[in-house]
Amino acid sequence: MSEKKEPGIWDGFKAFLMRGNVVDLAVAVVIGAAFTNIVNAVVKGIINPLVGAIGTKNLDHYSSCLSSSCAGDKGIQILWGSVLGAALSFVITAAVVYFLMVLPMAKYLARVEARRKAKEGAQEVIEVTELEVLKEIRDALVAQRGSGHDQR
Repeated sequence: MSEKKEPGIWDGFKAFLMRGNVVDLAVAVVIGAAFTNIVNAVVKGIINPLVGAIGTKNLDHYSSCLSSSCAGDKGIQILWGSVLGAALSFVITAAVVYFLMVLPMAKYLARVEARRKAKEGAQEVIEVTELEVLKEIRDALVAQRGSGHDQR
């Protein structure tokens, strides 16, 4: 009798690595890391200096005191400047990603799709005209054959 051998750990690992979604996710992580560097460079090199020209670059020092005295480490401080800075950083980063990356790519893909549809439509017109020509040839041959039989 032959025994069925259960797949080993190595076989399971190879099957896991060969799944399409694992490879896609790995590529996405690598591309995402490179993309993050681009976005961070745009935000740090262009956007933050522009915002800094209008106001301050660092909002971390803005806070409010909930207790009567907040001298030194005493009292309860709410560091709303840090929260505002993080929120602004998120909004600015999202705007950079959308306006400099997503929107141009969407417009490019729409143009490519429009060209593909136009080419597909032109191919359909060519096929229709070829079909019409073939129908005319068939009709002419049938007419010739019909008129040839009448002459006997």
